Amino acid sequence: MSGARLPVTVIGGYLGTGKTTLVNRLLRAADGQKLAVLVNDFGATPIDRDLIVSSNGDTLEISGGCVCCSYGSDLMDTLMTLPVQRPDVERVVLETSGVALPGMVASAVTLLAPYRIDGIVVMVDVETVRTMAEDAYLGDTITRQLSAADLVVANRCDLVDDASLQQTLAWLALQSPSAQILAAIRADIAPDLLLGLRDGALPRLSATLATPGAPDAASLYESLEVDVPEDIDVSDLGRRLSAPGTGVLRAKGILNGVALHVVGRRFEIDAAPAGAKPGRLVVIGLRARLDRRAVEQALQPRLSTSLRSA
Repeated sequence: MSGARLPVTVIGGYLGTGKTTLVNRLLRAADGQKLAVLVNDFGATPIDRDLIVSSNGDTLEISGGCVCCSYGSDLMDTLMTLPVQRPDVERVVLETSGVALPGMVASAVTLLAPYRIDGIVVMVDVETVRTMAEDAYLGDTITRQLSAADLVVANRCDLVDDASLQQTLAWLALQSPSAQILAAIRADIAPDLLLGLRDGALPRLSATLATPGAPDAASLYESLEVDVPEDIDVSDLGRRLSAPGTGVLRAKGILNGVALHVVGRRFEIDAAPAGAKPGRLVVIGLRARLDRRAVEQALQPRLSTSLRSA
């Protein structure tokens, strides 16, 4: 490890929401990035066999240079030894059990010096989540999982009619007021919408819009690319893009010598990475829900330009 804290994405959600499928999709889309995926146990979260290069006890070597570790009840010990055993790891994906509270797990991880939390992703099954939330035993856990989310993946949208889907999405927005809701079919969410939420690199647009597992899922997203003048107020731009109603899932840009990251209703400003192209803003949202006029207004009064689809 080079001294920078390893980013950790925590993935939670009750049993049967599609976390296993999501983890396997992330591994398949690693694209040379050295991921370490930590799962509670291999039996509960089977990694696709064709991805596995070799097995050594509680560790699986995955094609593409990734590693999958089973942590059982020793999560903190596993995290502390990981940078020593695998100094090549660039990012950690931590899948919690169905009954765990990802917010509490994330809080514990922040106590470890080698790590920082990159985001909390909570998966739900749109067909069952409202019923599960009323369960006498699991309901409190599910609502607490949702309340901690940065992103909620509303999975299996193809299994409900449009009216039910819209009702469930509206209900999820109430349960997770600070989160962005991502609709999904078969956990087919582009990794760029889940990983690197606070990193400096701009999204790879081809990867962002690639959804090979679900033919209809590609139509869920659209992307805009805008040239932004150097004198724009970056903080004000972040506030406007992250305001309710814009439909912005994610936005990134190198502006005024800093990197702006917008994720749902949150935004951060960091130092710009070396060699990054300045003055470019990429905005991603759900197709037909990304309010282009709102994005244009967010860029006013300093910017007078037309948006172009990426």
